[in-house]
Amino acid sequence: MPPTTPSQGPGNGEPTGHPREGGTARPARQYRPGRGRQVENAIMSALVRAGLVPRSYLLTTQGRRTGRPRTNPVVPVEHDGRHWLVAPYGPVSWVHNARATGRVSLARRGHTRDYAIREVSPDEAGPVLQRYVRLAPSARPYFQASKDSPVEDFVAEADRHPVFELMPASEDHQLRHRER
Repeated sequence: MPPTTPSQGPGNGEPTGHPREGGTARPARQYRPGRGRQVENAIMSALVRAGLVPRSYLLTTQGRRTGRPRTNPVVPVEHDGRHWLVAPYGPVSWVHNARATGRVSLARRGHTRDYAIREVSPDEAGPVLQRYVRLAPSARPYFQASKDSPVEDFVAEADRHPVFELMPASEDHQLRHRER
């Protein structure tokens, strides 16, 4: 039977049927924004700004409707010598904003760097998601694959967790990119 409400179905806390190591699918938790999440993000943002949360940065995107800056704490991933941004909770607001502008900023301890982004295919995202789950234990409940699952399990659920390659947005990079 098809999902009847927005909170039902794959990616929203319901199993998708991908088996795990025990042969049964683990349901992935659904991200639910709300007052509690706003307070949690505000606290995490303050801790990240102070440099007290390892591997965490403040991601700033331009609001796609308002044009105002929107900031969220994130954990970027380094994999195969490149830098990646993972959306562990699915296509949340910052993902839509990033897709709309193709640019983001990451800040930590007073240093900010601008990036152009490129959303990647599930095959390219799988190994990055696998690495991310090992680095960000608090996001594990939002994945069906476990930290010990094979990369194929991460490829299978990559459509629910957008992944972006981060490319420094320097003038030189922009000129090289336009010349291609």
